[in-house]
Amino acid sequence: MSQWWKEAVVYQIYPRSFYDSNGDGFGDLQGVIQKLDYIKSLGADVIWLCPVFDSPQDDNGYDISDYRSIYEKFGTNDDMFQLIDEVHKRGMKIIMDLVVNHTSDEHAWFAESRKSKDNPYRDYYFWKDPKADGSEPNNWGSIFSGSAWTFDERTGQYYLHYFSKKQPDLNWENEAVRREVYDLMTFWMDRGVDGWRMDVIGSISKYVDFPDYETDDSRPYVVGRYHSNGPRLHEFIQEMNREVLSRYNCMTVGEANGSDVEEAKKYTDPSRHELNMIFTFEHMDIDTKQHSPNGKWQMKPFDPIALKKTMTRWQTALMNVGWNTLYFENHDQPRVISRWGNDRELRKQCAKAFATVLHGMKGTPFIYQGEEIGMTNSKMPLEMYDDLEIKNAYRELVIENKTMTKEDFRKAVAKKGRDHARTPMQWDDGKHAGFTAGEPWLAVNPRYQEINVKESLADEDSIFYYYQKLIGLRKQNKVIVYGDYRLLLGDDPQIFAYTREYQGEKLLVAVNLSEEKALFHAPPELLEDKWDVLLSNYARERLDISGSIDMEPYEAFMVISRAKDSTS
Repeated sequence: MSQWWKEAVVYQIYPRSFYDSNGDGFGDLQGVIQKLDYIKSLGADVIWLCPVFDSPQDDNGYDISDYRSIYEKFGTNDDMFQLIDEVHKRGMKIIMDLVVNHTSDEHAWFAESRKSKDNPYRDYYFWKDPKADGSEPNNWGSIFSGSAWTFDERTGQYYLHYFSKKQPDLNWENEAVRREVYDLMTFWMDRGVDGWRMDVIGSISKYVDFPDYETDDSRPYVVGRYHSNGPRLHEFIQEMNREVLSRYNCMTVGEANGSDVEEAKKYTDPSRHELNMIFTFEHMDIDTKQHSPNGKWQMKPFDPIALKKTMTRWQTALMNVGWNTLYFENHDQPRVISRWGNDRELRKQCAKAFATVLHGMKGTPFIYQGEEIGMTNSKMPLEMYDDLEIKNAYRELVIENKTMTKEDFRKAVAKKGRDHARTPMQWDDGKHAGFTAGEPWLAVNPRYQEINVKESLADEDSIFYYYQKLIGLRKQNKVIVYGDYRLLLGDDPQIFAYTREYQGEKLLVAVNLSEEKALFHAPPELLEDKWDVLLSNYARERLDISGSIDMEPYEAFMVISRAKDSTS
């Protein structure tokens, strides 16, 4: 099988917020089809489509009730087949979202499972008796707050759900469940789907002795190491590869919650026949105070040194073993320039700076819709947020446990809430940003008149064209795809700089991740080479790295030293 995914750039679509073709305020598959040429013009090779399967939409489609049917607001199966064909006509590929740690509680399997203890589908999920006092089987917490167990009066047992109570976890210990999953994967891959992004795949294997967490604080429910990397995880993924993935020239990326670099090697080492790459979270937690009962909402300031060290650890660890994913934004992460940068006076420079950091690294870049035009976090009062995670966390942390004030929680959500990534795509400066002719399902970001695709395409210096250049450079220079990575100036509090080397070529990337000027001093070993500017967000045509370079706020540049002609 070819490794085309190593040279690819992925564009992620959150369909309900991308483009509405029929005026019902909800993005759809025909809307995606209408915008394929836009994605193609950016230079992306692969589209990752967030879940479009039939669903009650308790968690925006990550609660699936039928894996073989498209949710009616998105369209029909024929629309999906048409989308696959249209993507392929443009020389691109498409991957779908595989959500098989859990289903919806409205899936036919669960409807059967809860009917009786001896139902044939009972063992498709995890059912446990209460403790002697009637309480939950253990103190495992839901990632969406509260207990990971819900009592079902019909049979007098609890069922397990790592997320919403409407998202019961599948029992992968049951071979019949695994067979169902492999069959549904085959169903879509036989129709042309080119691979999968696998939702919380790190949680499919459970610790089936269900041990309690030991805790020295007052938390009644805990989320921790038992929630991922269970004892049979890699056995299950290897079986999936053997039964399905190995039969197709496909791309796979797993959401590997709870994984460190050693676990990542197991997933991505080609000799183990598991996945091509995984999404890691360590670099996205550098603004979170660890081990707080408030979880992701307990924030600390952005630290460029921490970002450098974390990303470098992953670059180095997987350099000759597996393959990295490169991302700052997705449907679960807010807009990076609002979270870690300056989304006002220096919005364009800041967006280009973070893009340069990412796209110069080794791995497959993922661009989230709107990132390429510099979309920002929205401004909403707490009651306007739609996200289940935010609503549940507010109830638990502010109302019930009182571990956060309403104001502190509001500030955290303004930085890290998932809905910031889910506001409708901003196509133009017209009503509802050109997303819909109706009323959008979630309020459009009020900055749409300033920030939109129409404006970006008309501005030669826009963020969009900068991303287009970054993607083009990756396609033209193998050193960006395959070069070995080495961090420079690891303790510099402002500058993120590194080199890449491949077959005699060297790439130097330097980015000032601050709002103040910074001095860049190249290490002596780089001074002997002749460097040409590939890219600069301050329009520098020449750079002499032999002396100190006075870098402007959020300045970024990428320079290359070409391989010497072997005949000279």
